[in-house]
Amino acid sequence: MFCRRLSDKEILRGFQRGNADIIRTYFYGYCQIGYNVFDQRYQLRGKQNLDFMSLAHQYALYLMEHDWKPLEDHSPEVSLKTWLINGFRYVVLDALKWYKKEYGSITFEDYLMSFDVTSDNLRLQFNRMVEDVCDHVPMDRMDRLIIMMMLKRGFKGKEIAEEIGITPAAVSQRYKKLKENIIVPYFRKNFDMDLDMAEVIEEHAVGYAETKMQAPALAPAPCGFAPDADFFDMGTATFEYMEQKRTTPERITSLQPNEIFVFGSNLRGMHGGGAAYIAYRKFGAIMGQGVGLQGQSYGIPTMQGGVETIKPYVDEFIEFAKQHPTLTFLVTRIGCGIAGFTDEEISPLFERAHDVENIVLPEGW
Repeated sequence: MFCRRLSDKEILRGFQRGNADIIRTYFYGYCQIGYNVFDQRYQLRGKQNLDFMSLAHQYALYLMEHDWKPLEDHSPEVSLKTWLINGFRYVVLDALKWYKKEYGSITFEDYLMSFDVTSDNLRLQFNRMVEDVCDHVPMDRMDRLIIMMMLKRGFKGKEIAEEIGITPAAVSQRYKKLKENIIVPYFRKNFDMDLDMAEVIEEHAVGYAETKMQAPALAPAPCGFAPDADFFDMGTATFEYMEQKRTTPERITSLQPNEIFVFGSNLRGMHGGGAAYIAYRKFGAIMGQGVGLQGQSYGIPTMQGGVETIKPYVDEFIEFAKQHPTLTFLVTRIGCGIAGFTDEEISPLFERAHDVENIVLPEGW
């Protein structure tokens, strides 16, 4: 308990030192505020893995794994409380995306907000995606200008209207049609906006959390909640089990140094969502590279046509795996998400992989 209000620096220092009272009061307190707001909008309560403690634990483990640095880097114009809640929003949005049944409640604007525009790399990625829409979809000069000004440069409708000489209502009407008829369909088709490939979730090994927190016995928090025992016992499926069963885990939370995450990509290498986005954020996938090894990931294009167009890339991958026996390749259900193929269509492509010891396939493949 604290007799005075702590400054942002004191709170962050308490987080980094693993002070259980400060973490309970401020980290979980701030997250609870955010959760209540997001619950009103998305109706989170009562849905599997969307309860407050699951989401807050997930966020806490991520921050502790990075020694709370994402909070340390917050903008001086924004309070730690606002910055932390804004980061928690990304966790909520990601969880909603993986929750297939509820995905339809996420708007295109929510999808855009899931890009951390404070990051130069992600801003560059998003700008390229917007440019890709403008380059590959037929539209007139004014429509292209509206898209570029609205999405890439961040102008408001009134500002765009003044710039191009039409009314704000006309800008709004044109943008609405562009979004419905061009932008959203193009993102869905080319950038896995549906995010229906549930191979990856944001979880982290419990070992680091135990080291930082030292599993203290926490007293009830002033705001009526505290991390429960599960916070210190959130183990993931072991890789020994995975190899014994010779199937890729449904949820890949981290990789060993010799393991490679194999994901479905597109030829342009625009890793804008789904497993490709996670490969980019977590496992070293390179923006603009759609094929082959990149960091701890390997891309197999699946968006360019029928199954016959995927096979050469699968064959190339199998040969690559044979040539690198010290690496273990964890193949996700490539092509079975937004690309629209079925397991029955894709799994035969990997028949030659059954005898390759360092390739791990999804169950049933």
